[in-house]
Amino acid sequence: MATKLPLLLLLSSTLLLITVASLHRQPTLQTYIVQLHPQGKSSSQFASKHKWHLSFLEQIMSSDDSDPSSRLLYSYRSAMEGFAALLSEPELESLRKISDVIAIRPDRRLELHTTYSYKFLGLSPMGEGAWSRSGFGKGTIIGVLDTGVWPESPSFNDQGMPPVPNKWRGSCQEGQSFSASSCNRKLIGARFFIKGHRVASVPSQAGIIPEYVSPRDSTGHGTHTSSTAGGSPVAMASVLGNGAGEARGMAPGAHIAIYKVCWFSGCYSSDILAGMDVAIRDGVDVLSLSLGGFPVPLYDDSIAISSFRAMEMGISVICAAGNNGPIQNSVANEAPWITTVGASTLDRRFPAFVRMGNGRFLYGESLFPGKHALTAERQLDVVYVTGGDEGSEYCIEGSLMRSQVRGKIVVCDRGVNGRAEKGEVVKKAGGAAMILANTEINLEDDSVDAHVLPATLIGYTEAIQLKSYINSTRRPTARIKFIGTTIGRSRAPAVARFSSRGPSLTNPSVLKPDVIAPGVNIIAAWPQNLGPTGLPEDSRRVNFTVMSGTSMACPHVSGISALVHSAFPNWSPAAIKSAIMTTADVTDHYGKPIMDGNVSADVFAIGAGQVSPKKAISPGLIYDIRPDEYVMHLCTSGYTRSEIFAISHRNVSCSEMLDRNRGFSLNYPSISVIFRSGETRKTIKRQLTNVGSPNSIYSVEVGAPQGVGIVVRPRQLVFRRINQTLTYRISVISRKRIGTLPASFTQGHLAWVHKHESFYKVRSPITVSWMNRKS
Repeated sequence: MATKLPLLLLLSSTLLLITVASLHRQPTLQTYIVQLHPQGKSSSQFASKHKWHLSFLEQIMSSDDSDPSSRLLYSYRSAMEGFAALLSEPELESLRKISDVIAIRPDRRLELHTTYSYKFLGLSPMGEGAWSRSGFGKGTIIGVLDTGVWPESPSFNDQGMPPVPNKWRGSCQEGQSFSASSCNRKLIGARFFIKGHRVASVPSQAGIIPEYVSPRDSTGHGTHTSSTAGGSPVAMASVLGNGAGEARGMAPGAHIAIYKVCWFSGCYSSDILAGMDVAIRDGVDVLSLSLGGFPVPLYDDSIAISSFRAMEMGISVICAAGNNGPIQNSVANEAPWITTVGASTLDRRFPAFVRMGNGRFLYGESLFPGKHALTAERQLDVVYVTGGDEGSEYCIEGSLMRSQVRGKIVVCDRGVNGRAEKGEVVKKAGGAAMILANTEINLEDDSVDAHVLPATLIGYTEAIQLKSYINSTRRPTARIKFIGTTIGRSRAPAVARFSSRGPSLTNPSVLKPDVIAPGVNIIAAWPQNLGPTGLPEDSRRVNFTVMSGTSMACPHVSGISALVHSAFPNWSPAAIKSAIMTTADVTDHYGKPIMDGNVSADVFAIGAGQVSPKKAISPGLIYDIRPDEYVMHLCTSGYTRSEIFAISHRNVSCSEMLDRNRGFSLNYPSISVIFRSGETRKTIKRQLTNVGSPNSIYSVEVGAPQGVGIVVRPRQLVFRRINQTLTYRISVISRKRIGTLPASFTQGHLAWVHKHESFYKVRSPITVSWMNRKS
């Protein structure tokens, strides 16, 4: 890509000279975009689209005027049918009278968007928002445990970065294709941990991209997540022209430290623990872990255990909730001292419609570059190969015969193998294009890819329509129309289909996930050893690509945590988490409830809601938690003395501890109540600390869960000073008889609203569950 830059600059300079020269001759000329009818009556008279477009200028320009080709700036044929040209007002009026002209629009200056999630979340360099109040995360160090980093990525440029903080005690470990000079003031440290991987992993398979025995990233995942958390601003970023704009991490002023603990065969607990062990000593402020597994008891969870250590040292630990949704109880990283993040959608789309031979359209999405998609935009035969034992409906390697798919659009069901991998299989077999069809488990999930051939992803509803059409005719045909990038035309955020759900399997007394954040079709940095799909066969090279998963949601919250830490460096991890949770949004950008498919999302999908950094930086009140309180929580949750010791390294007597703290309940920002057989009333206690304005009065607002009575005492909290802490109690009364009913739950909320400053609204979700047995 770098070798093309001088040519692009030369072309831009040439175009500028032409434009300036023209404007000197015609001072009233302006740039207009002229849209033409795609089946224009006069188009057949010309050998090419370019000549057809030029003919319109020849019609309206006088014979003694300049050469019409000097006025034609661009000739469009994929994104739209038409052209951009320099026109005078009289010429504009003449063009409007030509029948093939559909519309004429003045050229407009548009804002650029790519790692667009920062704008979607309300982050702006202007005004008094989270970026300006936190200095863009200045002075904070984000440690990322992942697959490593590609240090040459422009997202890790240190221009304008302050010196490395004095508290930093880490290093830049040398290794294969990675030297000490690979680090700078942005990427201040990098280490790799491979011993567990070497012992446990199988030999690399043929065709796999070679692994770097160093902090250098071989798979792209770590480069993507670390740049999302704290990447530097990069102008004119895109994925093969899609999603073009400026890329920025959530905390672009923060420093990044990389701990490579994941390899091609996965992430081993021994390596993860080693990475966290070093990170805690190195002096990081935030740890970001876009990794995890199925939920296990906390005393068996190496991430939970090492995170307890980090929390004690004042380090915020942010983890992905997992991608096992929509299955209930699938949420990972359940420890209450971890901030657990689910995934949500953006309102950015990449439309790529399928027009079937019967004239009907199916909505799809794709990041395949449209300018190379002319093959798919022709009407082609469509084939859906089923009935074999090789997995042909999933387009598994070796399952497609060239005689069946050559030159056709091939339909591939999602599942079994990777989405982009299916496209490579189709391409090798001679297919011209691919329609990737969601199955019932995916429903309308729209995770896109920069495919190796023209391809689009359609939802489950559309897949049913497509297959019905295929079965209804002897020769089904279709074409794919690539539109590009659109923003703001759909409801968002919504819960990602794949995002893991609560309630917590091992500890339902704490609501998980805590929050959701953008995790679908996130564009961020990418290494130059890989194509945008990550496939070994993909020879294209890019600086950015698109990925989806709670892995992408996690670093958003890591970066936001860094912003809050920068603004309030003395706050505990619990205080920072509280600020993020109690200010989260439960409505989308249209003011309607956040959706989960076709229904309103429940708390086990969104936790406290969608992160809102501009509100998190000024929460008004916080729920703080000391490390000892987490230990007491483990006691109330039924953990044994030995299990608690394994987690906390504290040898405690639960009976003695709880005797000293009668009526204890964890001061968590969300409220989870469980009624078991014979129980009808529970009273819980919470404490709020004023971090907003002195002399503040807050009144309670309660949305009681169905079948439950809620009584809050007192109903008003009067704070006289900053950092003052006040206590309130919540009595939860069950009006539902458990009897022989299966376990069930209901939800509501409790919020403290500032009497004079409506900006301060400290909201906690409430879940009430009924269980038939004691456990």
